[in-house]
Amino acid sequence: MNYTFQFGVLAQYQDELLAGLWLTIQISVFAIVCGTAFGILFAALRSVAGRPVRIPIDAYVELIRNTPFLVQLFIIYFGLPAGGMRVSAITAALIGVTINLAAYSTEIVRAGIEAIHKSQIEAGEALGFTRVQIFRYVVIIPALQKVYPALSSQFVLMMLATSICSAISVGELTAAASFVQSQSYRSFEVYLAVTALYLVLALALRAILALIGLWLFGRRTARRALKPVVEASA
Repeated sequence: MNYTFQFGVLAQYQDELLAGLWLTIQISVFAIVCGTAFGILFAALRSVAGRPVRIPIDAYVELIRNTPFLVQLFIIYFGLPAGGMRVSAITAALIGVTINLAAYSTEIVRAGIEAIHKSQIEAGEALGFTRVQIFRYVVIIPALQKVYPALSSQFVLMMLATSICSAISVGELTAAASFVQSQSYRSFEVYLAVTALYLVLALALRAILALIGLWLFGRRTARRALKPVVEASA
């Protein structure tokens, strides 16, 4: 193969790439915060509420988890205007990633809640805890501790999935790479560089999540969340 790499060309477009990287980070942080909050709420309602509440939540989770993320984005960005609700590309991306992550978070947190043994709840009742205290100290915190590594992995997957938002003209990292490639005609160099940026971003996110796990739950949970980073750097 007679090909000469010219990575120096990318220096001319570093502002575009950095702007795309920053937008990817912003979308990811928004999705993690809002998607996790909704996931905890829906998992809690699913565990304690009656069928009229559980059935819509179950339907939502199954619908989102069994349809492509790209199709969900298209429905939000192209479908909502047909109903009279027009949203910008970035707003559609934020709504899409939040809805998608919330569905997966709901299922992950639900598994953690169901792993809490009834005897622990009964012990809380015997100690005179209120229902709110039981849910907070006996159920949700231990449940989140059990599933935190799985949640961390889902957060990284969602960060990588933000690349799909380029399909609706959101100027995140993949869209920035497409623009740079169209201007420089150096496809190999552009996408190798963007691959490296996504890798660094994923490893950095895992490390940050591990530190958060250390702060919230202690060393054992943090080590489990950090394990992929250690393996990748070995």
